[in-house]
Amino acid sequence: MPPAPPLIELRDVSKSFARISALEDVSMEVMPGEILCLLGDNGAGKSTLIKILSGYHQPTSGTLYYQGEETRFSGPRDARRYGIATVHQDVGSIPMMSVGRNFFLGAEPTKGRGPFQRFDAATANSVALEQIRRFGITRVSDGDQLVGTMSGGERQVLAIGRAMYFGAKVLILDEPTSALGVKEAAIVLRFMRQARAEGVAIVFITHNARHAMAVGDRFVVLIQGRVAARFNRGDKSREEVLNLMAGGEQMAELEEDLGDID
Repeated sequence: MPPAPPLIELRDVSKSFARISALEDVSMEVMPGEILCLLGDNGAGKSTLIKILSGYHQPTSGTLYYQGEETRFSGPRDARRYGIATVHQDVGSIPMMSVGRNFFLGAEPTKGRGPFQRFDAATANSVALEQIRRFGITRVSDGDQLVGTMSGGERQVLAIGRAMYFGAKVLILDEPTSALGVKEAAIVLRFMRQARAEGVAIVFITHNARHAMAVGDRFVVLIQGRVAARFNRGDKSREEVLNLMAGGEQMAELEEDLGDID
């Protein structure tokens, strides 16, 4: 039996804005039940690439495939229809709104009929708490609790759990651990492992090599809009990955400068 095709595949994708090239001939695959880490320093092209994956940008050239079929997303809503969900670093939750309200924002469950139809807070709270408890969040015990009182890691889990509840097949996580402490980052990384075990494909965008190597299965390193390296888990050490992300020679120069300071 032939292997299943990638959920998403990019072949020789380039993206230019006016005369500025943001991506050039990028090829990569996103497989189900796998965490693909997209690594790169600021300005490497990570943001442009995830905007193509999530339908915000169209490639200037190259081809995008979904489950083996060539496709083009007309916009973010179209990408979500295919099961592609993006969770950004700032999460996008509303701090002064409850956990249940945030979880179902834009898709609120209702009860009653006609003019008597109203938001079903009990159902929303129950489902939201059930979903975040699945992924180890036990401190939040009241669905009416304001999201602004939750920690950064808990808000990330709420946003990712919401995406999975509404049928996400591909989770694009944009720097989900960058503003978190050690314990909070561990919560998100543990969540990612569990989502992978449930068959979800994850694209983990980060500049933190340590976090990437803790959970990643495959790795793509971008430098100035090009793929600088592809490798699998265990193929490279953290130092080698950092060297790749810094562009090799730049890393050597930095180490030399630090030596002079010492």
